[in-house]
Amino acid sequence: MNSTKETIQSLLQQLPDDCSIEDIQYHLYVIEKVRRGLDVAKTEKPITQNEAEERLSKWLIK
Repeated sequence: MNSTKETIQSLLQQLPDDCSIEDIQYHLYVIEKVRRGLDVAKTEKPITQNEAEERLSKWLIK
């Protein structure tokens, strides 16, 4: 896995030159959420697609 510095450098190279600070913050936020999700998936039992759909269906407005 890349170091944090390498991840940020890679991100900055991929973003357009006219991106805003908010754009950078958003991408860093997404990267961190994905990393945390992957860490959780390694340590906890993942749920099935059906379990995820069942949990999410409770949030739907009917």
